[in-house]
Amino acid sequence: LIMHLIKAFLLPSVPCPDSGCHSTRKIILTVLCYLAALKFTDKHEWIRVEDGIGTVGISNFAQEALGDVVYCGLPEVGTQLAQQDEFGALESVKAASELYSPLTGEVVEVNTLLADNPGLVNKSCYKDGWLVKMTVSKPAELDSLMDEAAYERYIRSIED
Repeated sequence: LIMHLIKAFLLPSVPCPDSGCHSTRKIILTVLCYLAALKFTDKHEWIRVEDGIGTVGISNFAQEALGDVVYCGLPEVGTQLAQQDEFGALESVKAASELYSPLTGEVVEVNTLLADNPGLVNKSCYKDGWLVKMTVSKPAELDSLMDEAAYERYIRSIED
């Protein structure tokens, strides 16, 4: 997971303001902060909350298990969701998988890019391939979700 994110963000090095050198350290720290902000469900959805809005997607583990995503069935803006409510489905060449809300809230945005390019879920599951954005009605529900380390342990436990 960490390597996937580092690859996603390690584009050209950013100039260091102090010395004019290129610093990948700054990028890696940014990636690690980005990752630390993710919370995961046991159904492999993730959420990142910024300013009271949660961005929801599926994990790298989930997108790899699904294979090439060919269709994203997502809810309409305004849909009210409770934590663990089914809110849509992803279809791939191998399988279909339901999507479950990580938190309680209202859908405020749907990733419209996925209608024409559902493969973004595979290519960029933590960045461009996000599914929906939602309000966070019950912030305390975040405590029931796994951080990255706990999610990695969970994945290892189900792979055995």
